[in-house]
Amino acid sequence: MASSLLGGLAEADTLTPEGVAETTVTLSINGEQHAVPVDNRTSLLDLLRERVKLTGTKKGCNQGACGACTVLLDGRRVDSCLTFAVMHENAEITTIEGLAEGDRLHPLQQAFIDKDAMQCGYCTPGQIVSGVGCIAEGHTGSAAEIREWMSGNICRCGAYTNIVSAIADTAQGK
Repeated sequence: MASSLLGGLAEADTLTPEGVAETTVTLSINGEQHAVPVDNRTSLLDLLRERVKLTGTKKGCNQGACGACTVLLDGRRVDSCLTFAVMHENAEITTIEGLAEGDRLHPLQQAFIDKDAMQCGYCTPGQIVSGVGCIAEGHTGSAAEIREWMSGNICRCGAYTNIVSAIADTAQGK
């Protein structure tokens, strides 16, 4: 009966004073457990940036068109602006901050530096996380294949040639 009065809210949900449903979401973010109460309409991107204070993941278009907000969700690349945080209870999230091991950069992060694969740098976190996913998925057989599988990530400065080169070299262990 209470469930029907509250519009079908789950037992873990609560209502804020404004009547907005709120849920505590438990996620593993970069290897650390986080239990975060969020408005049920909160995107994964906004949870990461505003609630967990991991601002490396960028908000670009907020419509899934640019890839600046790419994170790894259970090992898969996703545009974090397009998914609600509450949909991913107990998920494993990797952001740009979680790629390095201590002071040692991830090989693709280092390759971006070595290949000068960034200009303004705004898209770089999403490009690198997406590139890590691209390599893990095995889509690095040629420059054309890398370009195709990285096509969801836009670089307004046009550093594509160097981005493809950095991904190719990392995939080959260079």
